[in-house]
Amino acid sequence: MKRPLSLLALVLTLLAASPAAAQILGSDAAACAPGGGPAILVNLVGLKDRKGGLKLELYPANDDDFLKDDNQLIREGKVFRRVRADVPRSGGIAMCIRVPRPGRYALLATHDRDMKNKFNFFQDGAGFPSNKKLGMSRPKLNEALIDVGSGVATTTIRMQYLRGVLSGFGPNKGD
Repeated sequence: MKRPLSLLALVLTLLAASPAAAQILGSDAAACAPGGGPAILVNLVGLKDRKGGLKLELYPANDDDFLKDDNQLIREGKVFRRVRADVPRSGGIAMCIRVPRPGRYALLATHDRDMKNKFNFFQDGAGFPSNKKLGMSRPKLNEALIDVGSGVATTTIRMQYLRGVLSGFGPNKGD
């Protein structure tokens, strides 16, 4: 006669049967390892497809510097960081970006579907930590803000794509 599994044995069995967590992508992946940080671990969901590349960009948390040209931010000695990765063929998608110190930052995620390294309004996707529908207006700073402590802050960003000239950017249908 079989013995019932203890609660601990049941949990371990379920964990072993669960799919593996997403591999952490990008050159800053080590910063999101246990004991790492300060960093941001971003789970990206709602991609339109599995082609092209992904990019995370970190900006200062103020209106004047949000989405400002990276060369200008660097020249002025302000916070700017970029991490890139190819879109994996399958599985969950997580990216890590290191931050210089604990604090508040603005974060942008993009899906560069054509790999031209320039945002194509008609093809590429974008997302921010608030996951608010972007529509047709320029994103507001408060949609991109994230607070980071001394460890790893985790957020999920739902990617958005142009849904039509009048509708603007929004998540994919069914997402």
